[in-house]
Amino acid sequence: SFLRIIIVAAVALAVITCADAAELKVGDVFPDLTQFSLAGELPREHRGKVVLVDFWASWCAPCKSSFPALNELSSKFAKRGFVVIGISVDESKAAMQQFLKSTPAQFSVLHDAQQKLVQRLNVEAMPTSFLIDGTGRVRFIHSGFDGQKTRDAYAREIENLLSAAAAK
Repeated sequence: SFLRIIIVAAVALAVITCADAAELKVGDVFPDLTQFSLAGELPREHRGKVVLVDFWASWCAPCKSSFPALNELSSKFAKRGFVVIGISVDESKAAMQQFLKSTPAQFSVLHDAQQKLVQRLNVEAMPTSFLIDGTGRVRFIHSGFDGQKTRDAYAREIENLLSAAAAK
């Protein structure tokens, strides 16, 4: 019957859609950012470093409170091989620029206006950040930002990853 065809098609579409938006887990290799049409300049020397990739949006209040912590961690650990890359998921470039005017970033910011990367990673909450080791593997994932508690967790995790890299 026609209803059966519709149901089969809907299930097939759901399976294809879910398979395409595979959720990234700890231990997975983070995708190559150059493979997505992101506007902005990727830091040239990010390969082989410990990288925190932070997804944010202009309408997100916790994102606004996370930027001072990200700025602080970026400057504190930069000399030891740590890089922060912020990725705005705003569709509007103007909204992103307005946010950055009131909440400056002292790290690279890219724009995922078409949300190809955010969909590929199945990022659902803002902010969501991925802490990646020097081999490109995801080591920690944070959803949301809980002030000093999250900032301290970032600092501990970054310190551990940098120390492990230095010991090699």
